[in-house]
Amino acid sequence: MTDTVPRHVLVTGAAGFIGSHVVDRLAVDGRHVTALDNFDPYYARSAKEPHVAAWAALPNVTFVEADVRDADALADVFASGEVDAVVHLAAKAGVRASVGDDAAYFDVNLTGTLVLLEAMSRHDVKRLVFGASSSSYGNGPAPFREDAAADHPLQPYAASKRSAELLIHSHCHLHGLNAYCTRFFSAYGPRMRPDLAMHKFAIAIANSEELPLLGDGTALRDYTYIEDIVDGIVAALDRARGYEVINLGAGDTTPLRRVIELLETHLGAAARIKRLPANPSDADITRADIGKARRLLDYAPTVSIEDGVARFVAWFRSTIV
Repeated sequence: MTDTVPRHVLVTGAAGFIGSHVVDRLAVDGRHVTALDNFDPYYARSAKEPHVAAWAALPNVTFVEADVRDADALADVFASGEVDAVVHLAAKAGVRASVGDDAAYFDVNLTGTLVLLEAMSRHDVKRLVFGASSSSYGNGPAPFREDAAADHPLQPYAASKRSAELLIHSHCHLHGLNAYCTRFFSAYGPRMRPDLAMHKFAIAIANSEELPLLGDGTALRDYTYIEDIVDGIVAALDRARGYEVINLGAGDTTPLRRVIELLETHLGAAARIKRLPANPSDADITRADIGKARRLLDYAPTVSIEDGVARFVAWFRSTIV
């Protein structure tokens, strides 16, 4: 199976930011997609429904509203025998929101992954791409390399994602699964969640509201444009052999205050910054070593932060007209 390109892919978390872009890309490529999502209320269902509505006109996309923890729903999805690979992006999102809500995050992010893995095993589906997280590195030394221990998570979200990676590894060892765990670094772009910093800041600037800035704006992040993330996911889907953890980032850093400056430029308005204490659940810096991704996936991110913010703002403006 791993010698062929998957033709029918189950995408979990399909209605979300990254998931909807993955479904779109696979559909354009001519693959069949079963898109599964439960419209988790972490942010408004109305923000996700347009993504799903657009697929109604596509004969090669089938949407299933279901929870990844629902074993019966997954059995129905796999029953046809047509699904030959999975991109698993369903998760309870929110790094800061996970603090104090450990049980809920582990239930979705770990137990949900277990239910999916068991269904894949029962139906002999042997290829998986898992949406992992750069938060697993905690405050480790940058740039982050995949061979780092990643055993000092700063919040339950990171701990749940790292735990899911280890669970997947055990299934690769015991059941012959081929799985690439792709650790995303600060993905941004059109359709991004409204709670993510760039989108939250854009809303504040556009509405002349106070912009809540945690810390002094010098925190460094490896902002990675959504098209580059999707390129890496699709390459991982087509090339998965055995078990690997692979960073998907831009391989560079940008201070948060620079992002605010770019938003001000493209929105044509000044930010009214309200400074707040830094959050202990936030890492000081994130930066991906993308050498492994280049080697295994021919991964080559191309969108600069300047171009990416411009594209994001163009989309953002279209949502408020």
